[in-house]
Amino acid sequence: MNKNYKDIRNLLSKNLTYRRVLNATKVISSYYVSKIIQKPVQWGQPIAFSVEPTTSCNLRCPQCPSGLRSFSRPTGMLLQPVFERIIDELHPTTGYVTLYFQGEPYLNTKFLDMVSYANRHKIYTATSTNAHYLTEENSKKTIASGLDRLIISIDGTSQDTYGKYRIGGQLEKVLEGTKNLVKAKQDMKASTPHIIWQFIVFKHNEHELNEIKALAKTYGVDELAIKSAQIYDYENGSALIPENESYSRYKKDEDNYQFKNKLLNHCWRLWHSCVITWDGKVVPCCFDKDGTYQLGNLGEKSFNDIWQSDNYKQFRAQILKGRQYIEICKNCSEGTSVWQN
Repeated sequence: MNKNYKDIRNLLSKNLTYRRVLNATKVISSYYVSKIIQKPVQWGQPIAFSVEPTTSCNLRCPQCPSGLRSFSRPTGMLLQPVFERIIDELHPTTGYVTLYFQGEPYLNTKFLDMVSYANRHKIYTATSTNAHYLTEENSKKTIASGLDRLIISIDGTSQDTYGKYRIGGQLEKVLEGTKNLVKAKQDMKASTPHIIWQFIVFKHNEHELNEIKALAKTYGVDELAIKSAQIYDYENGSALIPENESYSRYKKDEDNYQFKNKLLNHCWRLWHSCVITWDGKVVPCCFDKDGTYQLGNLGEKSFNDIWQSDNYKQFRAQILKGRQYIEICKNCSEGTSVWQN
């Protein structure tokens, strides 16, 4: 059976419940009604959400606030009781949680316990890691937790290339961690997690695309995802932007770079999902890395009160009227493809 098909089947098996299907129908309907009448309507709970295990990271990637240590918001670790409270409120209608926003999730010692808790509530779980902590023991614990999807960042086939963006990282650790996870999955006769290698294309590694495809087959991962890079201050160009524009979110227009995507006045993300920071702040999406547009605090209100609040309604209304005036939307990939297999 095709590995991607197995992953889709697993996702559907967890989500084809009456309440979750009904909720998804409400959310999709309200999104299209909102687009038609140009006013925000929200009839359901989120279909999916992301929650941040930590803002801490062992690497110093130059286009990442965690790597740059440049957050204006506090850094810290998500507490397990906070996570469980979120799951308890949302699990009847929400079937997909990404335990990742910024930082390296395995640095939170309770990370896999949180995965297990979500799994017990029949929620599809996903995360992203730099794989430096996928020891034999952690790999076995990852399998046992029931994690459904694991994205491993690997942006080079040599240490020189990999280390140009994953500053402080070791490609050998990534390969060893992948090997540990694949072996643990085989030894434990587990069908999950669906293991994805994510290769972000930069100018310095675009020549290695054929090599990474061959390497992915050698290491037995389930999927290779080729992803375009998000670049801050891209207008004046960057040494990271690939020469081949098909692998870039940006195109050169005379002396400056322009974002390929047309900034349309609607956004599916604002209707079907959200992001929750480690300290319980609810923000619109993963492009709000610094938590600039906080829509509520779970320490003060329930999630449903925040999701249906005036703050959320006003933000959705602003999306429908003029996304060009919202800073986090200016570099957004909504409506354009950033993945290739």
